[in-house]
Amino acid sequence: MDRREFLKHVAAWSVGATAVPPLFEITPGLLAAEAAPPIVSVAKGKDYEDLVTKTLKPLGGMGAFVKKGQTVVVKPNIAWDRSPEQGANTHPLVVKQVVREVLKAGASRVLVFDRPCQDQRRTYANSGIRKAVESIDDSRVTCTYVDDRKWVPVKIEKGKAVKEWQFYKDALEADCYINVPIAKHHRSATLTIGLKNILGIVGGNRGELHTSLGQKLADLNTVVRPHLTIVDATRILLRNGPVGGNLEDVKVLDTIIASPDTVAVDAYATTLFDRKPEEIESTKAGAAHGLGVMDLDQIKLIEA
Repeated sequence: MDRREFLKHVAAWSVGATAVPPLFEITPGLLAAEAAPPIVSVAKGKDYEDLVTKTLKPLGGMGAFVKKGQTVVVKPNIAWDRSPEQGANTHPLVVKQVVREVLKAGASRVLVFDRPCQDQRRTYANSGIRKAVESIDDSRVTCTYVDDRKWVPVKIEKGKAVKEWQFYKDALEADCYINVPIAKHHRSATLTIGLKNILGIVGGNRGELHTSLGQKLADLNTVVRPHLTIVDATRILLRNGPVGGNLEDVKVLDTIIASPDTVAVDAYATTLFDRKPEEIESTKAGAAHGLGVMDLDQIKLIEA
């Protein structure tokens, strides 16, 4: 079954036109971005909105990923009831500028959402992300809570530790998926960066995923692979992640990293914590799955 047939069946199932759920085997790349060279762009600066644009330039700008008329998902981390200064969620100014760049590239619709770990009303508000996105004041943009009616069961053909899971319909159907995680410490995954941000578009009991977590994150990423990952490292959480809360655990770096290769961008971001990519299980599993390049010597690093 090809991508078009799969999405038609998703639509029919979601409105009740068929009783058979779209529980199909997903071949690698079916819902994924095309393979791209391991180019990682890094930029530093105090103006975070300008910094996003600056980081994208070596990659060809947002227009290299978003085409006119497309529906685009921008997926930040909005999981925690924390302020921007506490470093638990993606910085709202970063999210705002990413959405602006997507609109400038010609998107007809932009969806911003996450499945939070805490009360969604508080995480969306106190993260500052909802207010930042709504301040764009463009009818093409929505920042909404996830709808529990939109979880779609999917079989994972390449899955080694997880063979089947629910994914969010809007993420599956999007023409372009932009991954916008924050880089921070995580007590179970060691670090949470690009690959782990996929947990915001999966349903079910996510606690079950925390055994063999690194491998399961890689498995899930074979279903929906970002066309572009933009890592917010404007401030990173060094300890007590993923929730944080203590400003003493936060280090301000004023840095953004971007690449179409999520494994490569995770590998580089790992060095910000004085760690090596091979220390992070999800990075190793992602590279083994063919999701990207982990070897820093094989990554073309561009300082924008």
